[in-house]
Amino acid sequence: MMDMSQVIQPKSDQINADDLIAGPITVTIDAVNINPGTEQPVSMRLKGMSKVYRPCKSMSRVMVQAWGADASKYVGRSMTLYRDPKVKWGGLEVGGIRISHMTGLDSAITMMLTQTQKQRAPFKVQPLAAPQSQQQAPEPKNALELCEAAARKGTAEFRAWWGSDEGKSCRATAQANIDRLKQLASDADGPADEDGPPM
Repeated sequence: MMDMSQVIQPKSDQINADDLIAGPITVTIDAVNINPGTEQPVSMRLKGMSKVYRPCKSMSRVMVQAWGADASKYVGRSMTLYRDPKVKWGGLEVGGIRISHMTGLDSAITMMLTQTQKQRAPFKVQPLAAPQSQQQAPEPKNALELCEAAARKGTAEFRAWWGSDEGKSCRATAQANIDRLKQLASDADGPADEDGPPM
């Protein structure tokens, strides 16, 4: 495949509407910088991207409506950006960037945004499922052996192991065999522990 979208991108340090001609993109916010009083006061660094996103006032209002005014809490959240060819500047339709989906929403939200000096129109944003930033690593092949070895050291040791990296990697196997592991830990303790290992 010879991808033409790679040669039509404008040269800029920020995402422009023309960057989205090929289609919407979903981005995750890595950092937010605010310089009040400037032409583009909000600049967002995005994970895995060299260009920043500088939202217009309308999209900044959308973020405040959806996520609140504290921009420090935007870090780690994601949104889908798309090109709206109907966006006007100077009375001409030049296209602009809009947000279609955002994480952190229980349901779609609709708000009234200014289209022109005399016109406002409803704007809807849909919920976006949070991306899985980390894939769950497969359990080690000897997960049951590791679980049993930890349990044979007693309840206190088993509880400490449960919260360790190794314990977390074996969590599914441990939960599937929790009754046996409780018994092993109890036998190692001598007198039964009323609390037992964590569930």
